Amino acid sequence: MQSSRRHFMILAASLASSVALSGKASAETPAVSESDPTAQSLGYKADATHVDKAKYAKYQPGQACATCQLYQGKPGDASGPCPIFAGKLVSAKGWCSAYVKKA
Repeated sequence: MQSSRRHFMILAASLASSVALSGKASAETPAVSESDPTAQSLGYKADATHVDKAKYAKYQPGQACATCQLYQGKPGDASGPCPIFAGKLVSAKGWCSAYVKKA
């Protein structure tokens, strides 16, 4: 339960900060680094095939940022914005524990 509460608080804070920032991506928008504190807390990997499956049991092969409801990039883009990582781009082939399959 403690982990779920912490995860929720991280997501809530990230989403709140993204509302305050512009969601538009540009050529100058930096990519999120795997060493970023938020990225580390959510297990973000720029390449979903490198997700620690023992640590993140909810990860399923085939999941990637491009198929997540939170991903705001266009289909076919190599990267795009995500409200979890406000002001930064995530790899379309990436993954984090906030993954929610697109409807």
